[in-house]
Amino acid sequence: MPILETRTQLWLDEAACAASAGALAREVAKRAALTDAFIELHGPLGAGKTTFVRHLLHALGVEGRVKSPTYAVMEPYELTRDGAPFGIWHFDFYRFNDPQEWEDAGFRDVFASRGLKLAEWPEKAEGLLPAADLRIHIEPLDGDVRSARFEAHTHRGVELLA
Repeated sequence: MPILETRTQLWLDEAACAASAGALAREVAKRAALTDAFIELHGPLGAGKTTFVRHLLHALGVEGRVKSPTYAVMEPYELTRDGAPFGIWHFDFYRFNDPQEWEDAGFRDVFASRGLKLAEWPEKAEGLLPAADLRIHIEPLDGDVRSARFEAHTHRGVELLA
């Protein structure tokens, strides 16, 4: 899949990660079409994928604890936006082993529905997922420092990077 636009950020600490997530949340909130975006998060264990998602969800208005879906595979959230429900699904495919799990869990239906989808370890579900609008690659550098590369693969992804 071609990359239409790329941005790279250096996060010196978690506050920088939170600021980046907040900026992305503002773009999602500004554009109704982006509420149907699919965002993949890539990086090794401990890179900060779940931390980024947690900050993004809080910036979008999710209240309370945002937990990692490592064992549950999916955590759903629902907000109200302009008087209508706005669904968000956070996936973690790290423990995903069998494509039949995809069918049994109803993920095809989830991805066909309206809402924002965020997936950690999407490579574990390769061939089952739709094309990502935005891919975020997070790499740990030294200590808390992270390099984050944002790749837009669709026009919707380009809008997210605006």
